[in-house]
Amino acid sequence: MQRYPQYTRERLKKFSDRIRELIYQQRCPATSLSVSGPVDRIRRQAAEKLVYRPAKLGEHFGPPWATFWFQVEAQVPRQWAGARVDLLWNSHSEATLWKGERTIQGLNFHMGDRPDAILLPKAQGGETLRFQIEMACNGKFGVTMTCDDFRQGDYFLEQCEIAVFDALAWELYYDFRILQELQAEIVRGGGPMEQAWGGKLLAELNRFVNAIDLTDRTTWPPAQALLKALYQHHNASLVHQVSAIGHAHIDTAWLWPLAETERKCERTFSSQIAYMDQYPEYKFACSQACQYDIIKRRNPDLYERIRAKVKAGQFVPVGGTWVEPDCNLPSGEALVRQFLYGQRFFQKEFGLTCGEFWQPDVFGYNGQLPQIMRLCGIRHFLTQKLSWNQFNKPLYHTFLWQGLDGSEVLAHFPPADTYNSMADVPELRRIARDYKDHDRSRHSLMLFGFGDGGGGPTKEMIETIRRARDLQGLPPTTVRSSAEFFALLEQDYRDPVRQIGELYFELHRGTYTTQAATKKANRKAEWLLHDVEFLAATAARKGALKYPRLELERLWKILLLNQFHDILPGSSIGLVYEDNKRQMEELAAEGGALREQALRAAFSGGGPGAAGPVNTIGFARHEVAPAPDGSLVYVEAPCYGVGRFVAAPDQVRVSSGSGRFILENGRLRAELSVAGTLTSLVEKTTGREALSGPGNQLLLYRDEPNNFDAWDLDPQDLETEAPCPPASSAKIVQADALRGAVEFERRLGRASKLIQVVSLSANAPRLEFSTRVDWREEKKHLKVAFPVNVRALSAAYEMQFGNAQRPTHYNTPYDLARFEVPGHKWADLSEHGFGVALLSESKYGFSTFGQTMRISLLRATTSPDPHADIGGHEFAYAIMPHPGTWHEADVVAEAARFNSPILFVPAAGEPRSVAWVDDGNLVLDTIKQAEDDDAVILRLYECHGARGTAKLHVDLPFQAACFCDLLEQPGAAVKATAGALEIPYRPYQIISLKLA
Repeated sequence: MQRYPQYTRERLKKFSDRIRELIYQQRCPATSLSVSGPVDRIRRQAAEKLVYRPAKLGEHFGPPWATFWFQVEAQVPRQWAGARVDLLWNSHSEATLWKGERTIQGLNFHMGDRPDAILLPKAQGGETLRFQIEMACNGKFGVTMTCDDFRQGDYFLEQCEIAVFDALAWELYYDFRILQELQAEIVRGGGPMEQAWGGKLLAELNRFVNAIDLTDRTTWPPAQALLKALYQHHNASLVHQVSAIGHAHIDTAWLWPLAETERKCERTFSSQIAYMDQYPEYKFACSQACQYDIIKRRNPDLYERIRAKVKAGQFVPVGGTWVEPDCNLPSGEALVRQFLYGQRFFQKEFGLTCGEFWQPDVFGYNGQLPQIMRLCGIRHFLTQKLSWNQFNKPLYHTFLWQGLDGSEVLAHFPPADTYNSMADVPELRRIARDYKDHDRSRHSLMLFGFGDGGGGPTKEMIETIRRARDLQGLPPTTVRSSAEFFALLEQDYRDPVRQIGELYFELHRGTYTTQAATKKANRKAEWLLHDVEFLAATAARKGALKYPRLELERLWKILLLNQFHDILPGSSIGLVYEDNKRQMEELAAEGGALREQALRAAFSGGGPGAAGPVNTIGFARHEVAPAPDGSLVYVEAPCYGVGRFVAAPDQVRVSSGSGRFILENGRLRAELSVAGTLTSLVEKTTGREALSGPGNQLLLYRDEPNNFDAWDLDPQDLETEAPCPPASSAKIVQADALRGAVEFERRLGRASKLIQVVSLSANAPRLEFSTRVDWREEKKHLKVAFPVNVRALSAAYEMQFGNAQRPTHYNTPYDLARFEVPGHKWADLSEHGFGVALLSESKYGFSTFGQTMRISLLRATTSPDPHADIGGHEFAYAIMPHPGTWHEADVVAEAARFNSPILFVPAAGEPRSVAWVDDGNLVLDTIKQAEDDDAVILRLYECHGARGTAKLHVDLPFQAACFCDLLEQPGAAVKATAGALEIPYRPYQIISLKLA
């Protein structure tokens, strides 16, 4: 015969489809099909009590998010005796197969990934099968996204059959298909050394098609032998090797509410356990202790199956955190608690400690994470998200990531550049081709399976990997656990390269601002739990209160759940934020009650004595505060202690005239125009004017990103800057010795209103802007700008346990990418001898270009939540000019004071500090009781980049002191001198102590 390669390749592709049709040739419809619903997400036991009606194929179901329960009976034909019988189901939605009280498997047809499930491994013939289907009126991606051009709002029952599984047809299909795909890939992109192998494949596969008669099974075994012979062609001696592990990446919330996530976990985990039974070599990685806890509470039978597979090494817990949290916005202590509660859960439930931080889908990684990881028993880090960078793609797939303090972890970015690999032939070849570190390593990891909405790997993927173990033309691919992979990588990795500091994500910059109410509630909750722990630990140590350990753990887990990387960043649907609002209000109410109880137990002396101020942070305070009766008082309070009322060292003077208002104390002189701008701000100890132009400029921008509405800020929108109209009214609302304030009313955009009170307190180094906004815009972004009289090539932004230095220019592509950056309580621009800081109590998005500092205040995105941020908002920011640099000016301390109000306790005793440190470089950040006993944990961090030895004073009874890690495991003893604990420190070190 003559050569017709194009015809042959098309023939092979079509023949693959013909073989697939033979896998389920023998089918039988259900003999009885009934349904009940719509109902809410009720449990299996409640579904038993429902009233059912007949259902039929082609019937439509809804509305979105509703649930329907089906009861199915099917008679197995007698001639099927000895065969495996499977269910074939397609409701164009997510669904779960139940047999009695047991979840068998998830069912999903949207991507053709999971339409079948085993009902009988070996039929007797003639038996009646009874089972239930829980149908969810949503797809893997909720009800708002399309998938393969299919409208996910259209849920209808297309198929409900039982069928005989033909094992030989199945094996023939995958033997043939992988080779056919490999031949096609060699044609598309194979090198010259592969063409001989491609030709061999084409000829032998064509020979197979000629040899087999699909209607005559006696031809199948000899034809299959032709395929098996091709699989004996192995790779060369030195090739790239792929470790593969199953993965589902179930977003704990995103385009579906938290309640649906619980069912996604059931569907996904039951499916993967079913596959583990069928494929003994198969391993599946699952992060997020929270999701294991969901199954433990919701489905004990499934949880015990998970435990058995963990013990067998097939179900692999990874990550070590409670959820996969955002890593830009949570406080340092909140990130510590992610690891603390995550690792403790895995230790208690499975007897293991995770060795890798598993964060494949998070929007940037702060520079203290390597140190936090190492202090939590973790030496490895995995993500792929930076492959999405807009300007600068990562230089490496494998490197050592070094944190601010010098701690290092081995980082790996899977070269598939996805955590949802399809594990097909093209992707396996692309992994080997695109790996960036062939000169240093020959190992990479592939995370395969449907993800985000759950599901995980399919049998098709596992079959492909089985055949890719050592097949010429594909990288040798082996299923391995993450620990096994990283052990190979550590052994193999030569001449390591290092990346130092934050891994900034060049995308999704809008997540620092979207859903402002969620971000504010997060900040307030972090401070609230901080206060409760300090006060309760103090009270418990003196025997006045039982430490509320269980209550605090429950509240912390609520907060940690809501720091998931699609909740706190603002990128979820509205239903998620309804849950968030309810949960955070619950946390605030319960935490507030605990704080009040602990406050009285810790510092109230009892009896009718006067109220006294209590300071719950690690910085001494001398400031104006609102007393419980609403009046203003001037207080003096030591760090972590109770203080007293004193006379203010200066007074505030307020005046107006000539279209301006003046607020002045002993440190600052501020001039405000009637339009609402800050026209002058003088730092009086230096005589320096802080501004280079009008400050407090409220600026509106179009907010129309090309993609990812809630996620992204696009640089072209910065070209649309428009100042907001001047204030329509301005008046002095407070003018006494302790505080002066001016109120402005302004319109914003087309329909929004703002009321802002600008105030200056006695002896305050900061000018505050307390703001209320009725926000009614769409596709708009509100910033406030302060042009400052400072020149520096970089600005500092507070981050977890430290700060990040970022450029104020766009010299390089890396600089250009940082037009919006995350920050916590402060941002600062300093030159030698002088600087200006902006303070924030609930905002996280900052930018500094040239001499203009900006804070992002509000956005108005419409997808995935069309009502995001619409409504009322209250927030505050402040400006703080200062002599010296931010290190010398105690900006860290002032930002903490701005965020943490003074508390008051009745019948306060004499002033005292529970704990204090004598070195301004160290921040005493947290005081809490230990998780397992009544020891006290103190956590400090170095905040300036300095080195030295500090003395820590503790006015609590203890017998011994030692250093400990972040999991509270004890280490070396702490040296005590003259009643103080000696604390040696290095730049940006996190230090934990345990006092027993």
